[in-house]
Amino acid sequence: MAASAEGTPAAFFDLDRTLMEGSSAFQFGRAAYRAGLLSRRQLIADGWANLMFRLRGASDDASHDLRDRISASLAGTRVRDMERLGADVLAGVLPRIYPQVLALAHEHQDAGRRVYIVTAASQDLAEILARVLAFDGAVGSRFSEVRDGVYTGRPSGLFIYGRDKARAIEQLAARDGLDLAASYAYSDSASDLPLLWMVGHPVAVNPDSSLVKVARAERWEVLRFDRLGRRLKAAAGLIGAAAAGGVGSAALAARGRRRRSLVAKLR
Repeated sequence: MAASAEGTPAAFFDLDRTLMEGSSAFQFGRAAYRAGLLSRRQLIADGWANLMFRLRGASDDASHDLRDRISASLAGTRVRDMERLGADVLAGVLPRIYPQVLALAHEHQDAGRRVYIVTAASQDLAEILARVLAFDGAVGSRFSEVRDGVYTGRPSGLFIYGRDKARAIEQLAARDGLDLAASYAYSDSASDLPLLWMVGHPVAVNPDSSLVKVARAERWEVLRFDRLGRRLKAAAGLIGAAAAGGVGSAALAARGRRRRSLVAKLR
């Protein structure tokens, strides 16, 4: 679908649990820990939060708390030091990109649509990742204002989440001449419903329970690539089978003992 009188169609991809497996914030945390910018205690807490995010998705409170914590933690840190984390963060993110979703994004480009990453993660990370993946652009959050090359810790600009993510896309569409009615949006979370309802072709990817209900009601396409969920389900099945096998083996053993006892009595 090429550019129309209304503008150019686009495809918008959320990052965490949509374009990649898990949380980009956790990969940032690991890189910050290795650089001495984050404590081991906080890294462990972020690891647990990442696991819960992968299993359940994000909540509004948790997302805003994370934004506030990241903003505050940046106070006094040089911008240059954060930029130097880029390679380490990408080393954690790139192996977790879903190849099927990446191929889908490139198919959109080949069909004449512009492709953007739209994420609550930092604008810097989103832009770097968009360049590496050969996308057309990115929209991310500004976690802290900067003075004299140092972060102040005070949030700056829109937090690209919920209604503010939809607002950012409206601004992007006006700037780049995009036709939202002919565009696609991909997300895992019900928090992105304002964005999904804004475009003509919404798609749920590894959706949380709330988004699943809406997607079914609206008859949206649903894609699933979350390997962790499948592995946990498979593990639960194996545990259940092992337990059932153990019970079955115990029953057979008990039956064998009763049979041998009966034969002994008859003798």
